[in-house]
Amino acid sequence: MKNISSTMGGGKYWRKCLLLLGMISIITSCFEEDKLEEPVQGVEEAKTDLDKYIEANFTEEYGIAIRYKFVDNFVDPGQRVTPPKLEVVRPMLDLIEEYWIDVYADVDGGEAYFRRYVPAELVFLGGLIFNGDGTVTLGTADAGARITFTDVNSIDFDDDEWLLRQLHTVYHEFAHIVHQNDKLPSAFEEIAASGYSSAGSWFNLTEEDALMRGFVSPYATSSPNEDFAETIAFYMAEADFIDDYITLEDNCTTAACENRNAGRVLILEKLNAIKEHYLRSTGIDLDELRASAQSRL
Repeated sequence: MKNISSTMGGGKYWRKCLLLLGMISIITSCFEEDKLEEPVQGVEEAKTDLDKYIEANFTEEYGIAIRYKFVDNFVDPGQRVTPPKLEVVRPMLDLIEEYWIDVYADVDGGEAYFRRYVPAELVFLGGLIFNGDGTVTLGTADAGARITFTDVNSIDFDDDEWLLRQLHTVYHEFAHIVHQNDKLPSAFEEIAASGYSSAGSWFNLTEEDALMRGFVSPYATSSPNEDFAETIAFYMAEADFIDDYITLEDNCTTAACENRNAGRVLILEKLNAIKEHYLRSTGIDLDELRASAQSRL
């Protein structure tokens, strides 16, 4: 599962998220739950043009069910969510096709792997999911069977922050399927073993804290599985990944600079382990997959 990611969109995004987390107690106190009309039992709804499009292009083609109705069935009890607006569904489908399906289809072995492991359900939620521990869930995956996209009502392809958030979700959650089927790279969790955070404390770290520990985000420190998925998501989606996360700073004169560089060395070691594991277990060259994704951004 992917809760709020610290470095999506860079430091500005993280500062915005900290502000958001500080306001959650205010937001939730005046949040009005959207009323979702339940279908009449025993009455089959007529298929709309949108339903027919989904059936032809996603369900029949890839075995994917797109869930954009009755969203309360796809979240945990007590979580507050907003249903998606009907007009955002088709653009979200276009996003999925261009930045996920076509990205895999572009590389050797990618289409076959996608068809084999694509989740059976994609769920659209209109807003973010607010959790009781003060975090915000940006997306979830359930045992490789479902990926949930949040905040789809804010769709704006000209908003780099929003777009990166959606791409991080899909690349992160689909990366989980790799380790669920083929485990983690050998000794992956030992590369930065001392940097993992204690249970429930990852959101107390800053981006720089995480980098110094050898992680791409505070959330990556929460477990080896999340570290694996976060590293892949950042590598796929972030245009400046190489400069920001694996290129050493020159002329270090401070302990902070040296610590950041030490963290980058660990990230590079993990990334190389992931690339080798990805190629061996999936037949996909992760560098080619990243190039395919970046060519669309």
